[in-house]
Amino acid sequence: MAVPAISVSPYWELTFDADGDVDGPERDRLLTEVSRRGVRDLLLFAHGWNDDRSGATLLYDRFFAPVPSLAPAAQLGYAGVIWPSMMFADEPIPDFPPSLAAGAPASPRLDDSSRQALLRVFPDRATVLDRIARLLERQPDDGASLEEFGRLVRELVEVPVRGPQARCTEDTRVPGAAATGPEMLRGETARVCRDFAGALEQVAGRGTEEFSLTPKGLWDGARELLRQATYYAMKRRAGAVGERGLGPVLGRLAQAAPGVRVHLVGHSFGARLVSFALRGLPDGVRTVKSVTLLQGAFSHYAFAARLPRDPGAGGVLAGRQRRVDGPLVCCHSRFDSALGTLYPLASRVVGDDRSVAGELPGRAEDVGVGLLLGPRWGALGHDGVQAVDGTREVTLADALSAGLPASGCVNVDASAVVRRGGPPAGAHSDILHRELAQLVLTAGRVDRPAAAGG
Repeated sequence: MAVPAISVSPYWELTFDADGDVDGPERDRLLTEVSRRGVRDLLLFAHGWNDDRSGATLLYDRFFAPVPSLAPAAQLGYAGVIWPSMMFADEPIPDFPPSLAAGAPASPRLDDSSRQALLRVFPDRATVLDRIARLLERQPDDGASLEEFGRLVRELVEVPVRGPQARCTEDTRVPGAAATGPEMLRGETARVCRDFAGALEQVAGRGTEEFSLTPKGLWDGARELLRQATYYAMKRRAGAVGERGLGPVLGRLAQAAPGVRVHLVGHSFGARLVSFALRGLPDGVRTVKSVTLLQGAFSHYAFAARLPRDPGAGGVLAGRQRRVDGPLVCCHSRFDSALGTLYPLASRVVGDDRSVAGELPGRAEDVGVGLLLGPRWGALGHDGVQAVDGTREVTLADALSAGLPASGCVNVDASAVVRRGGPPAGAHSDILHRELAQLVLTAGRVDRPAAAGG
């Protein structure tokens, strides 16, 4: 497949399937050409909620566009990861064309664009999707139909228990505990739908005091259950693609072009993908010089050696930040309602049977800063890396003016620019900013004298 033309050059793409297997010719082209093209710093971006190659390529084109003017003397190369993820058509994306940034639907029904996107990422589940779509169309007023809906959603996103994706599910680990998946896929469907419906009311600014358990309200929650279960599947895939796919490719790149400095960038589940690549990076490889996570959609405890309330448990990526020969930078924004409100709700795990709708903040302006279940279920893109010793906290302005530490975790409050977007995701995809491109260069000390050991 020909590499798409974008505004920066040289540019390569790496395509992975859901289990992390890479397109061999694309990989070999990168390994062969990167040194021949004189690249010293390779910026490698992994998308999150994009459902096709064209959307991902447009994201890379727009994000990378200001980079040459920000680092005019640098010997730069660019790469984009393509992996089977998706987004629902009702999630507005700031600065993207209307065809990629549709408005919210007027009903819980599954719109054609989202249905086609689901078919692309779950190509062997067409029959299940047809039944899900029929239930959302009819919205029957009975508990049995909701329970059937929940069963179909579980069937849609299930994977073989011994397959590679199943091993990349959890963000935290408790010794001896079995990974059984999030509460939203195990609990009573009607209760989960009620909780999601209440969260949607809050994100829309209407307040939970006006929320009632009408049939339509429950089916609004059912559609959100489908969305969140789909994103759970994408989160699982992102881990597999990072660990089994991108990590080994970076190892081969270090052998083929040891002088190339690699800077990983990931948005949403793409942030999870590049982070799990550190787990798949061969021992001794020190060519990854920076990692920048933009609104990362996974647990803020993923890098923690010990969880604050459970010292016997830790994050699945504990210590992996030390595989970066430079800083691991985590951008977060209080305006990201996908991570500030819906992520904690969707991430409830084993044994947590509390209702969440009653715990939502009472004011619309509190949505972006309220941790609905306490800090345990927070996301990186909401409040940054947590429980990792030595983590620094800075604003975006300070990071760009004063620079960043040479190593370790750094939380950057990007709320000054990551602030636009409507419900349900809020500012989650508002990442096309010159300041964020500059932050990537700052993290990697691109076009600057290298620090000792860098």
